[in-house]
Amino acid sequence: MTIHVIATGGTFDKHYDEVSGKLIFGSGHLSEVIQRSRITAKIELEQLPFLDSLDMQDPDRQRIFAACERSSETKIVVVHGTDTMSETAQVLGNAALAKTIVLTGAMVPYEIEGSDALFNFGFACGVVQTLPNGVYVAMNGQIFTWDKVQKNRAAGLFEPR
Repeated sequence: MTIHVIATGGTFDKHYDEVSGKLIFGSGHLSEVIQRSRITAKIELEQLPFLDSLDMQDPDRQRIFAACERSSETKIVVVHGTDTMSETAQVLGNAALAKTIVLTGAMVPYEIEGSDALFNFGFACGVVQTLPNGVYVAMNGQIFTWDKVQKNRAAGLFEPR
């Protein structure tokens, strides 16, 4: 089994720019995350243009859908920004592809101490291997179906809708 990992950006892949004091995108962290997570399943990494999910528009979601649709793999993990993760999950869920697609991300960038990125990635790669076909959000040790999840911005977590 091969897990197709699709990187789209989001907080997960942001980097702290010491000069500007802002979080920006660099080259991405997923190659290091894959190595550090020690996942023994084969992983195929595809990097789409990095976006903050607040900047994501319908054409960007269609690009993610197209990557999932054309994938020869049936187990897919999409690393996505948390702010609009549920909107992308709806696009993928409504498409009803015969694949297992798990969206995950991070509330704190991977390279910042205390980040949830490594755990969430490992968790998503584990559950994508066991869940039936469908679209799911896997964050902080919980799994939600695409049509029953929302981000609680005040609490900084995902919860059932």
